[in-house]
Amino acid sequence: MTFGPVQVLVLGFEGNNFQGKILAELTRLREADIVRLVDLVVVVKDEDGDLARLQTSDLSAGESAELGAIAGALIGFGADGTEGAEVGAEVGADLGATTSLDDEIWYAADAIPPGTAAAVALIEHRWAIPLRDAIVEAGGFTLEDTWLHPEDLIALGVAVAD
Repeated sequence: MTFGPVQVLVLGFEGNNFQGKILAELTRLREADIVRLVDLVVVVKDEDGDLARLQTSDLSAGESAELGAIAGALIGFGADGTEGAEVGAEVGADLGATTSLDDEIWYAADAIPPGTAAAVALIEHRWAIPLRDAIVEAGGFTLEDTWLHPEDLIALGVAVAD
């Protein structure tokens, strides 16, 4: 299985004003194979502190284990070279296939105030796979990889004005 670049997206929401627009757009992107949800966790805390949660993934257990093995191998390689990569791949595969996110969900729930919601999404950018492959085939490599947001441009304008 080929995996594309994965983005970690953490969002906060005031209140519980979900009208289905975000889910509809995610569904459209998923159906067009533009993105795939590696994992999505949404935690809503009402004014009384009661919790509701949603967790979903587009990955099968096998794909989750494979992605876990890749991530574990890269972390292990960084920590201890080739030997670390082998150990990391095994640990990552096991975690990817079996780990529940209950601890992480409750940690997120503890971190948000009553009357708010939080969402953490790992989004695989499927559209980028052919582009990445073409860059590699041409001998290219990444020098920098950063998302540029409108707020970044505003901050740049403020810095230039000072």
